[in-house]
Amino acid sequence: MAQVPHSRRRLHFAAMALLGFGALAAAGALADIYDDAVAHPGRSAEDLRRDPIDRPADMLRLAGLKPGMQVADFMAADGYYSELASYVVGPKGHVLLLNNPTWDYWSGNHWKERIAGRLPNVEHRTIDAEHIDVPDGSQDAVLLIKAYHDFYAIDDDPQAKWPRFDVARVVSSVARMLKPGGTLLLIDHSARPGTGTADATSLHRIDEAYTRREFEQHGFKLVRTSDLLRRTDDARDAISYKGAMVGKTDRFVLVFRKDG
Repeated sequence: MAQVPHSRRRLHFAAMALLGFGALAAAGALADIYDDAVAHPGRSAEDLRRDPIDRPADMLRLAGLKPGMQVADFMAADGYYSELASYVVGPKGHVLLLNNPTWDYWSGNHWKERIAGRLPNVEHRTIDAEHIDVPDGSQDAVLLIKAYHDFYAIDDDPQAKWPRFDVARVVSSVARMLKPGGTLLLIDHSARPGTGTADATSLHRIDEAYTRREFEQHGFKLVRTSDLLRRTDDARDAISYKGAMVGKTDRFVLVFRKDG
């Protein structure tokens, strides 16, 4: 076999090194889109105060959101995550900010000021959570952030405007709008192990193991978890959304993939 001259070998190795550096740079650039989203100019002071508690760049990175994706922020409230997702998916992507009438009401419709004239790739829809009017298999990812427990919460006060949900139908609707292989990022306030849904109304928390089982029963496979939002000092016996526990709850993070 003819021997390759040293000069040609040096050129070959140099070219390979440049390709390697290019791949690393591309990977780094992709990883940085999440930090860039959080650092995007024009975000509100309230959102910036929330960032250190919720670590959204880490969460969106864990979910694997990428430019060009179709993403549904399900029960998005005022759209904190919708805005961040819009920067990640970019102009070729699309974000659905989905609330039912109750979530719209309790968010004070602040999603309007968030997206009006600012986020052209974000579309708000008021939906029925049990029958989501989104085409089957149309979404690359769904975000369900601190809202799953609310489907089990019961409030019979008519002023609360709180419906009772058939949760199996809600989860089926989430599964239906995801593409096969699509991703679901689920974050929620941890209840004590073994409590199932018992604390959903009183404490606005839910058991992690129960959550995992329910989504697995609807065709989801758990692919990643994270301890980044864990709080070992949370006894999980206090209400999650008001008083001393605001921003201090232990939260579990689950990333599922839709099978099929």
